[in-house]
Amino acid sequence: MNVELDTLEAKIEQVVALVHQLRAENEVLRNQMVAAEAERLHLRQTMTAARERLEGLMDKIPEDA
Repeated sequence: MNVELDTLEAKIEQVVALVHQLRAENEVLRNQMVAAEAERLHLRQTMTAARERLEGLMDKIPEDA
């Protein structure tokens, strides 16, 4: 009976350690996702500004050229 309890305790400790590891990995992934979303927003703003600038330059080109 004592051996069974020790085995069960060891398994529970493994599960607890795995839960802690997965929570830490989840936090890292959340942080990466937030950073990727911020980068995506920045790139989108940069692309919008570039498109607007190109459109402005195209408007200045004579149509006869």
